[in-house]
Parts: sequence; structure tokens; C-alpha cells
Amino acid sequence: MSEHDETNTNAQSAPADDTQWSVLQERVDVRADKPSQDPRIAAQIDAARARGFVPLSESESERTAKNSPEDLQAQIEAGLTQVDPLMIRPRTSSRILCGVLALVFALLAFGSYWLGVHTLKGQGYEDLVIDNFANYTPQWLLEHNLGLTDSVVVISVSIALGAIAVFVALLRRRWWLAGQLAAFAAVSFACARVLKPALPRPLLMQIHSSTANSAPSGHTMLAITAGLMLVCAVPRAWRAACALLAAAYSMLVGVFVIADKWHRPCDVLMAVFLVGALAMLMLLFTRTSGMDRPGKRVSSASVQIASTVLITLGICGFAYAGYIIWQIFPGLEYGVAWSTGGACMSAGVLVIAVNALVVGAVLAVRQLTASPLTRLGQIGAPPAPPRR
Repeated sequence: MSEHDETNTNAQSAPADDTQWSVLQERVDVRADKPSQDPRIAAQIDAARARGFVPLSESESERTAKNSPEDLQAQIEAGLTQVDPLMIRPRTSSRILCGVLALVFALLAFGSYWLGVHTLKGQGYEDLVIDNFANYTPQWLLEHNLGLTDSVVVISVSIALGAIAVFVALLRRRWWLAGQLAAFAAVSFACARVLKPALPRPLLMQIHSSTANSAPSGHTMLAITAGLMLVCAVPRAWRAACALLAAAYSMLVGVFVIADKWHRPCDVLMAVFLVGALAMLMLLFTRTSGMDRPGKRVSSASVQIASTVLITLGICGFAYAGYIIWQIFPGLEYGVAWSTGGACMSAGVLVIAVNALVVGAVLAVRQLTASPLTRLGQIGAPPAPPRR
């Protein structure tokens, strides 16, 4: 075999990768502004240079050559230390949701007060409930009330839950969150103290209960505030359990304050909706240490299940209570006996529904604001630049 044939055989047996590599290399040579074999292309490049135009590859090469190794190292370190925006604050959509829910809950709180206090049928409804609610409450629940019919017990338990929430936030080194919780508790307490004597209660009909304004319920506000503080303070693994505890505690307090004739049903509804609005405003300002640490931000099946169940229970409860009230609506103005049972039953359902809805919504939004899912959040904090 001749040398020419051997060369042809080797060329035919050359792998396809070599051929592809040669094509890529030719493209790289062109991009590197190597002299072209075509004299016409070379003439065009020379003419462009004469007019002041420099090829992109050449300008990049000159710019790179001007950078010293120290400058390149500084650029690398600056890129490594760039902070993911979701490490500082939640997503914009989550903050918008907080603002929308805060407005909705505030409107529902005002609507509960207006319908129960400033309408004739509303006052008739509340008068029927406060006079007869204890007769329609299960006897076993009244006997095993866990001391929640005592004002001192309710205040003590609520303060203890709030203190535990702040302690947990401090123990987790969530300084911003601890400040949020303290401000949330202070504003809730101030609203309970200011609104009750300030809101009017017109006398639209002859009622058997007190004519003084009792909205919102201070004990209910204290209970739901303490429960929501605990939900927002604990780590992800405990949020669902604390939400169920908060909902149950606030439900019991709401039922007992009506059964003992401390408050009317609309007082309880207004209190829970008002605290829910304040909680959403608190979550709107979540940032930095108020969020979960990067690397621990994962979805929670327990939070998804618990929040879904609570929100669904709340919506269904409102629908059922609304249907009952619609059935007895003609008799509310006159306080007829046949509407008493429906009024008391619907009031109990409303207390359960409002607490379930608000706690479920706060639980879901807390997870959204505390653990925005990103690649950075799932793999951990960014690498620290090397120290010299």
C-alpha cells in the first residue's frame, strides 16, 4: 500500500468528532479575528478598522487584558456575595396577598359590627342568641370548660401562649420576628381597648340584654392573638399543630363568652376578623430574620393539609350558618320563639367558622412568607468568598 493510499485510509477512518472539532476550531479562528483566506473579507475588515469600528472579539480581548488578576478576583468575589432577593423578603405576590387579605378581613370585621349593631334584625338576632345560647350548648362542654369561663384563666393562658411565642422567636434568633410579634400583640391590645368605648350602639328595638356596646370581644381578641403569635413563631414542623391548637382554643373562648353572656356573637366575629387583619399586616412586613433559614425552606405537607381543612371548614361553616339565618330571617325582627333554635345554632357555627378561616389563612400565608421556595433556599446559603 502506498503512502497516498494509507493517508486516504486514515482520513476515512478518522472519527466524526475530529471532523466536528475542526469545524468548531475554524469558527473559533474566525471569531478570534484571525486573517481570512479570502482577500475580499480581509479588505472589508481593514476598511472597518479604518472607520473606527473594532470587532467585538477584539474589544473584549483588550478589555480583558486591561484587567489585572486582582480586578478579576474582586469581580468573582462580588458575584459570589450577591444576595438572593428572596433571602431578604418574601415574594412580591405573597406580600400583595397579605395586603389583600388584611383589607378583606378588616371589611368583614366592620361588616360584622354593622350588621349586628346598626340593623334592626341584627339586634334581634343577637338578643335571641345571648339570652338562649347556653340552653343550646352541649351540657358536657359547659361542665368540662377547662376553666375558660373564668376571665382570669383566659387572660393567664393567653399571656402564657404569647410569652412562649416571643421566647421561641428569641431562642431561634429571629430578632425581626420577635419585634413583629411584640408589635402585633400591642396593636391588638390597643384596638380592644380603644374600639369598645368608641364604637356607638344605637337602640333600635327593645332588648333584654345590655344596651352598651360590647364589640369587639376583648377576651376573644386576646385568645386569637396569642394563638396566631404561636403559629408565626414556631418552626415549620410545628406550624400545623400550633394552628390546630390556636383554632381550638379561640373557638372555645368564643363559645364560652357567648354562653356566659359576656358578649354577643357579632362581638366575637368582629374580634377574630380584626385580629386576622392585623396578623396579615404583620406578615406583610416579614423580612430577614423573620423568615426560615436558607437550606431549610421546603414545602410542608402538614401545613398544606391543615390550612386546607381549616379554610374549607370556615367557608362551609359560613355557608351553612348563612342558610340557617336566611330561614329564620323573617322572625328576627320580632324575636319569635321558633327562630331561637336556628339563631343559637347559627351563632355557634359562625364562631367555629370564623376561627377556622382566619387561623387557616394565617397558617398558609405564614408558610408562604417564611419559606419562599427557590434553588438557593433548597441548597443552602451562598458560598462565602475566600478569606485572605
